[in-house]
Amino acid sequence: MSWCSHLDHVRLTQLPESVEGCEECLKTGGQWLHLRICLQCGQVGCCDDSPNRHARAHAAGSSHPLIRSIEPGEQWSWCFLDDVALQIPGVQGQTRIPPSPLMG
Repeated sequence: MSWCSHLDHVRLTQLPESVEGCEECLKTGGQWLHLRICLQCGQVGCCDDSPNRHARAHAAGSSHPLIRSIEPGEQWSWCFLDDVALQIPGVQGQTRIPPSPLMG
């Protein structure tokens, strides 16, 4: 069974009430499909199906391995270093997000 060896990197235990979108896409005029949040610093990035894959780029550039989906109804997390999906019960809350510009 796969497991994550990076749970000690989790610093974000309460999801934000709302976000405006992928932070990098908003800066550059990019578009996202789904949103992910870094569980170490709280940066919001876009998923691997988005054109710019900002959540993965943030993980690689910052050594912050864990993200969580903030899509409605989703509670899964992903560790980029261990390449494993997991649920982290200590992370609470739901985040209001804007509609995806790519789904419009």
